[in-house]
Amino acid sequence: MRGVMFRNRRAVAIENGDLRLSACLEGGHIAEVFDKRSGVNPLWTPPWPSIEPSSFNASAHAEYGAGIDAQLLAGIMGHNLCLDIFGGPTEEEAAAGLTPHGEASVAPYDAAVAGSGEAMTMRAHLPVAQIAFERRIELHGRAVRIGESVTNLAGVDRPIGWTQHVTLGPPFLEQGVTVFESSATESKTYESAFGAADYLRAGAEFNWPHAPGIAGGTSDLRCLPHNPASSAYTAHLMSRAREHAFFVAFSPAHRLAFGYVWRRADFPWMGIWEENHSRPSPPWNGRTLARGMEFGVSPFPESRRAMVDRGTLFGVRTYGWLPARARLDVEYWALVLSAQRPPETLEWPGEAA
Repeated sequence: MRGVMFRNRRAVAIENGDLRLSACLEGGHIAEVFDKRSGVNPLWTPPWPSIEPSSFNASAHAEYGAGIDAQLLAGIMGHNLCLDIFGGPTEEEAAAGLTPHGEASVAPYDAAVAGSGEAMTMRAHLPVAQIAFERRIELHGRAVRIGESVTNLAGVDRPIGWTQHVTLGPPFLEQGVTVFESSATESKTYESAFGAADYLRAGAEFNWPHAPGIAGGTSDLRCLPHNPASSAYTAHLMSRAREHAFFVAFSPAHRLAFGYVWRRADFPWMGIWEENHSRPSPPWNGRTLARGMEFGVSPFPESRRAMVDRGTLFGVRTYGWLPARARLDVEYWALVLSAQRPPETLEWPGEAA
């Protein structure tokens, strides 16, 4: 293992001539995909100090807030995994030890670097969910190939959430400047106000990218609004006409595009979370600019019961099934591209980049 420290966190890193990728050993977060040509990591690094989830103590770490998500926020980094829920636990699940977005975001991981230091494998055991998780990461030039396996250790079929909570941040992310493209189609805004600075009409259905605004008109989701404070969440069905789904973000200042491409059959949904200096409580303290491009099996962050009760949206199921004693496998790619203008699409790299 190539052990490193990333913002005071124990991590493991792999690199080649183009990229350096670092992942936290607690929580498994992909903290950076650092592009050596531009000197930029497009992923979000929170503005507050980061600690290991295992060291979190609610009474000693009030700076991370008083909510049930405080342990997650204490250690969150750019790309975190939501498994086996996407959203908050029920009261009963929380009492049993399940944390928001599931154990995978706070669990300890074993990691091993392979070959010449351009590939790694990370594994975690999720005792409350009774799941074994494995992630395999390989660098191919400026492309990152990621494979994941989820194994059900229980003898029952079960509904699960499984979302890649990819969050972008400064300096790559800029208000009114960074441009986004996506294979999103049918879409819906969050079904209640998403924070005090929400600027979108609640529960409205629309077609990407023009979301209905509270004050009338629409907002183009291909660009962050240039407001002093704003917040929003929208859910998007990926195009049924494409085998592979994608999102890509473009930074004009860095002439850099960064995005992900995945099989739509694995992850048919994408949620877009926006936080623009709107949350006054700790650890946010009105200082955070971030945009999450969260692709997975569910459109909205909600409890397991709520996602099952919802059932479908636009005729597509809103949760995944993990059969008894079974293993599910997915693969997706993160791509870094030099660009002079926003790419209109991302293509699946195939078996080798």
